Amino acid sequence: MKGLIVTADDFGAAIEVNDAVEDAYRNGILTCASLMVAGSAAYDAVERAKRMPSLRVGLHLTLLEGNPVLPPSEIPELLGTDGQFRTDMKRLSLATFTRPSVRQQMSAEIAAQFEAFRITGLLLDHVNAHKHFHLHPTIAGLILRVGRSYGVRGLRVPYEPRNVLRRAAPGETVDFALDTLPWSILLRKRAHRAGMLVPDCVFGLRWSGAMTRARLSGLIEHLPDGLSEIYLHPATSPYTGSASGYCYGAELDALCDEDIRAQVQRLSIRRGGYMDLLPLGEQQLLNKLGGLNPDPRLLP
Repeated sequence: MKGLIVTADDFGAAIEVNDAVEDAYRNGILTCASLMVAGSAAYDAVERAKRMPSLRVGLHLTLLEGNPVLPPSEIPELLGTDGQFRTDMKRLSLATFTRPSVRQQMSAEIAAQFEAFRITGLLLDHVNAHKHFHLHPTIAGLILRVGRSYGVRGLRVPYEPRNVLRRAAPGETVDFALDTLPWSILLRKRAHRAGMLVPDCVFGLRWSGAMTRARLSGLIEHLPDGLSEIYLHPATSPYTGSASGYCYGAELDALCDEDIRAQVQRLSIRRGGYMDLLPLGEQQLLNKLGGLNPDPRLLP
């Protein structure tokens, strides 16, 4: 059986993103969105989500390049002079490894963002992090610990099999993601031990901001068995804080493409959010846990 989660990241970052999420949900194949709880349009995103009850919404933890939930005085080492999160990912990663004060501030901000999501009243479908910062082993540990107390069951681990990418886009060069692959493998093992649902494959890293209609259609046509997630960054237009070079409109067009909608129906792919597809994922999780000696207190 093939299960597919189609997610829009950065929900709440701007009205342009929220408009695209609603359009792609109502008129396309979008099933999920990841919410930036401190985004400039977060309130608007929550109100829209409540009008779309079958749109599954998760937490898009933002610890880089965005607005914090906590006051600057409580997390000074995570912020730049402008009061926003730092943009020097490598230096911040090292500081998180080596400095207890940074780890403490990270833990506090992560907890604050989970709490901000809880206050919205939305069902927490999953968690991931902006720029995949949850691949950082220390941050991953904090998320797993804090998230468990908020009942989170689904976690994105960006693992893209190259053979699927090659079949989806013949002729394109597809290299190993050597900067993320080792951390993805480690995070997958830790998440399984914690009883978290992790899709077998996650697509969107190689073509981040460039998930064209052809690429999206190719991935769907060659979707492997099991549970997969495809994440995109749709928006009606570039917005304040948007990434340079991202093809926001093209990704929205791909999500709403009539041929792609028909393709999903033709292939009888089961779609939804993490919680909708939990039974499909749990059986595979239990199979994988057989050789991992998990702590039974952490199982679902």
